[in-house]
Amino acid sequence: MIAQTNSFTIATRGKGTYDITEQVREFVATSGVRDGIVTVFVQHTSASLVIFENADPTARADLHSFFERLVPEDGKGYTHTAEGPDDMTSHLRMVLTRTSEVIPVSNGELCLGTWQGIYLFEHRRQPYTRSIVLNVLGD
Repeated sequence: MIAQTNSFTIATRGKGTYDITEQVREFVATSGVRDGIVTVFVQHTSASLVIFENADPTARADLHSFFERLVPEDGKGYTHTAEGPDDMTSHLRMVLTRTSEVIPVSNGELCLGTWQGIYLFEHRRQPYTRSIVLNVLGD
């Protein structure tokens, strides 16, 4: 049984989705694991992870637009706004998505579908450096 952990950072330019599939794929490839799982975890409460459509960028644009309507920054009644109007809304958007994803590994490859990619979903307007932790487990 092989178990390995690694981490990397990604600099965002503000709200949006950032493809991290290749970083995860590279980690799995160098780990020596042929069959098992990889866990991807973001160490933040105002960003999240999603597995999403990777072929047509308009799908991600629609995702961004949907979240703007679902959790608008001009929503009334938030008390947690110490870091600005996107403070509480970024936490709510994170709760509605995920902070980790578990992906099967077979024959040393991620078992993602043809049109799937792994994305960091930045919920804050300002640029941030986000930390991602990877753990692979298998044979």
